[in-house]
Amino acid sequence: APELGRLPAVKTAASLFQRYCYEYKDRLMAGIICAGYDEIEGGSVYSIPLGGACIKQPFAIGGSGSTYIYGLCDSMWRPDMTREETRNFVKTALSHAMARDGSSGGVIRTVVIDKNGVDRDFTPGDKVPFSF
Repeated sequence: APELGRLPAVKTAASLFQRYCYEYKDRLMAGIICAGYDEIEGGSVYSIPLGGACIKQPFAIGGSGSTYIYGLCDSMWRPDMTREETRNFVKTALSHAMARDGSSGGVIRTVVIDKNGVDRDFTPGDKVPFSF
């Protein structure tokens, strides 16, 4: 893509991850989520599970706390959410995972990547939307 005067597409990065995950499937014990923004597809998310498949999805979750929040994410997610709605969706899902799983961390860091660049947000543990 540098030869074309632009950054590579997200699908290109996901394909590179997929190749790596497949080639090292006997040594790799992690799924990969590859997401970003490019001029071709806009925002996109790819899930690369163990074994090296590459699946484009509207959203992806992973990690030890993810098993607790699949139903929550399926019920809350909808297409065409605003930036703020999406960020709230992510914070709600993460806070639920954190409440159920002791290994899911204590703070929430979100990053929005779009055509305008990168926007980072930090939520300390005492400000997460859900806890016991």
